[in-house]
Order: sequence, then C-alpha cells, then structure tokens
Amino acid sequence: MSIASIKNIIKASIDVKQLLLDDEVLVSQINVVTTAITDAFKNGNSVYFAGNGGSAADAQHLAAEFSGRFYKDRKALPSDALHCNTSYLTAVANDYSYDVIYARLLEGLAKPGDVLVGISTSGNSANIVKAFEMAKTIGVVTVGFTGAKGGKMKELSDYLINIPSNTTPRIQESHILVGHIICELVEIQIFG
Repeated sequence: MSIASIKNIIKASIDVKQLLLDDEVLVSQINVVTTAITDAFKNGNSVYFAGNGGSAADAQHLAAEFSGRFYKDRKALPSDALHCNTSYLTAVANDYSYDVIYARLLEGLAKPGDVLVGISTSGNSANIVKAFEMAKTIGVVTVGFTGAKGGKMKELSDYLINIPSNTTPRIQESHILVGHIICELVEIQIFG
C-alpha cells in the first residue's frame, strides 16, 4: 500500500462530501428531515432505524445518538435500531423470511407519526423495502438513506437522502456524516 493510494481514498471521500455540500436540494432535504424528526420527538413519537451489515451498524450508531446523547447531557429520546433483538431477528427470519424482519417488528411497535430511517446503499434491500411498505400502512414517516439512484426505496420514501455516489464505502461515510448532522440539529432544536 502506498501513501498515494491512501491519499486517493481520502480524496474520493472528500469528493463525495463536496458533491453533497454543493447540492442545494439535498442539503435542503437534510434540513426538512431534521424538522420532521424533531417534530416527531416533540409529539411523543419514536424514531426507528433499520439497515443490513455496515448499514445496520450505522442504524444502531445513530439510534444511540438519540437515545443516549450526542453533545448534551439531556433526557433520552425514544429511538432504537430494529435489529438489536437477536432472538426476534433469528426467529422471524427462520419462521417467516429475512425479508419481513423489519416490517413485522414495525407492525407490532410503530404508531402513526413515528419515523423510520431505512439505510441501504443500493436502496433495494428487500427487508427495508417491505418495512417502508408496512410503514405506509401504519402512517409512519419514511426517510431513505441511499446511494445516488435511490433504488426501490426512492418511491417509498417520504424523504430521500440519496448520497451522490455509487460506491458503497463512500456512501456509508456520507450516511454517518448526514446522520450526525441530523442528530446534532435535532438535539439543538429540542434542548437548546
């Protein structure tokens, strides 16, 4: 591995973030999502996160920023990642299908006005697509974190944050950036 290779990877990450910074529509959409999540919390609703693999780790990370803390010592906000109960996950995947793990849990937990943030670099993860379909029947607001094309989630998302890249690691890096921006601004809007 050469120093030049390392610098090229860092530059590729910066380039995607620069595209994000320059996209006024996408930056505006981040602001709208921040308001939607803030309003949900203020109205006593919950924010759920769902993802697979690295995106599941991101989902858990961002949920913890709300239910734990971001910058401020403050009241916990009702937020959770839907994959954290392994007994549930393995039972439903075994007894039904991995594709319904999130939809079924939403059916049991979610209420109108809650928010579901689905994280999928392709936008085509079947279990998140089915969760978004279930969310629509319940009245849950859907926020898609995807790559450039948006995939199947594009049509199912009330709000779409489609990172301007087709490269999984670069998309995931920007998902965390956007997630941290939203967590920080929500915390400020609720707690000052």
